[in-house]
Amino acid sequence: MELNLNRQQILRMIDDALAEDIGTGDLTTEAVVDSTQQVQGELIAKEEGVIAGLAVAGLIFERLGAKIDYQQQIEEGVRVRPQTVIATISGLAAPILTGERVALNFLQRLSGIATKTAQYAELVADYDVRIVDTRKTTPGLRMLEKYAVRVGGGFNHRCGLYDAVLIKDNHIQVVGSITEAVEQAKEGVPHTVKIEVEVETLAEVKEALASGVDIIMLDNMPPELMEKAVGLIAGQTVTEASGGITAETIKEVAQAGVDIISLGTLTHTISALDISLRLGSDNNDRPKG
Repeated sequence: MELNLNRQQILRMIDDALAEDIGTGDLTTEAVVDSTQQVQGELIAKEEGVIAGLAVAGLIFERLGAKIDYQQQIEEGVRVRPQTVIATISGLAAPILTGERVALNFLQRLSGIATKTAQYAELVADYDVRIVDTRKTTPGLRMLEKYAVRVGGGFNHRCGLYDAVLIKDNHIQVVGSITEAVEQAKEGVPHTVKIEVEVETLAEVKEALASGVDIIMLDNMPPELMEKAVGLIAGQTVTEASGGITAETIKEVAQAGVDIISLGTLTHTISALDISLRLGSDNNDRPKG
């Protein structure tokens, strides 16, 4: 999978990250490394996982304005074994050392998200259901984190408040009812925009159905109640399960018959994949995939 995203937006993220880390200069590298010194090295995945963000890492070194040769050794989205060389790098030592941490931060986090997404997708592979993300992303990194979800085999929910209507419990509390909120939404947005409503009870399911929504989110429902709700909806609209779903319960949720399972944990509760940059070594015996 290629990094088919808005290049300028990615570069802004990279520039912000580099400015945060470098500030007025890399004191250590400038003090101890000769500006003409050349190095070569390898980016190594130290644990099993799905790799995402290789192109982002390359852009970081490119952004530092130096002659650096960065070569991916595997395809984006590949699951690797521990000690796999995922990219090689050579060129001036100083900019490589300066960009090392920012490149690894992006690679490790995006690969962690892709790995976790793949885990959940594999758990429900036997069911006709999609695993999707939420807006529970790191501020400023949403586009890349949602990209990593796709690399891991998941799908994206709305990207922001601007591309879909999702009427949640607090909206209903403010407006007064599901019916009133949906009616106002239909009057206020183009007909091309889908309208989703969050429900917690069977009575709310019936009200949402009567309102003619496009998607019903079954929020924090136990699987047995969720199954009743899906039966009540009977294919009249898309069904989404959300809230408190874990690796231990996700199969039960899929068995309830929902179309979509949304998981904030894909992006807000992840472990970064352990990846390191090793300079000056010649490790030709390491696995390449």
